[in-house]
Amino acid sequence: MDFKSFYTTWYSRVKNFAFEYVLCEEDAENITQDVFADFYQKRILNDDQINFVAYLFTSVKNRCVDHLRRKLLEQEAKKNLQKDFDLSLRMKYDSLEAFDMNWKSEQQIEFLIKKALDTLPERCREIIVKSKIEGKKQKEIAEELGISIKTVENQITIGYKKMKDALKTCLPLFCFLFPF
Repeated sequence: MDFKSFYTTWYSRVKNFAFEYVLCEEDAENITQDVFADFYQKRILNDDQINFVAYLFTSVKNRCVDHLRRKLLEQEAKKNLQKDFDLSLRMKYDSLEAFDMNWKSEQQIEFLIKKALDTLPERCREIIVKSKIEGKKQKEIAEELGISIKTVENQITIGYKKMKDALKTCLPLFCFLFPF
């Protein structure tokens, strides 16, 4: 059987089969086109040992499974992002509600920040100070301390988390002083 007649005979059936599972006309079409392109490239129709119809529908089934697996992973990622966003929004709302604006002086603010910095491990504190107070770039810090940029990034992340926790009653201040 030649490819052209095989394609015209099976295209609409394969596409309908795919559509039953992926529920999107465009996705079903893409899957079907990919399967037929694969058939053509691998010259499967030239192999007398292969049951073409079984191979065709197995290929479509596998592509549909891959497509649906990807969709499920995307949906899960979206849910996690939404959950993180909701949590962040709640935290910001709660911190603004609890935000105390009754500081008397700049020294009091400095004291709160110093106290938060003191909660950090020594190396982490050193990296946060160099990054946010001295204004050094991560690459500079890494070279100066003889560590990798990835270590600097990790320590900054750890530092942010711990300082956020230490400054939770004045989170807006933290966000103002240490923008991400």
